[in-house]
Amino acid sequence: MKKGIHPDSYRMVAFKDMSNEDVFLTKSTANAKETIEVDGVEYPLIKLEISRTSHPFYTGKMKLIDTAGRIDKFKSKYAKFKK
Repeated sequence: MKKGIHPDSYRMVAFKDMSNEDVFLTKSTANAKETIEVDGVEYPLIKLEISRTSHPFYTGKMKLIDTAGRIDKFKSKYAKFKK
């Protein structure tokens, strides 16, 4: 492996699944603008739309999650072509 290409600034970061409010901690170098308190300790917060606790592959449940309004954006964008 090449030396000097991996970051040295790993720290504990909280990742929050916004679809089911699950929070898990892991080491990361990702930049975060928000923080969250977990068990009395404040961590940088990274928000996720989907994680292992909500992904259909891991849960075995098929459900449609449209958190960003992608379906509505698509319909409004292509409504002019509809006759």
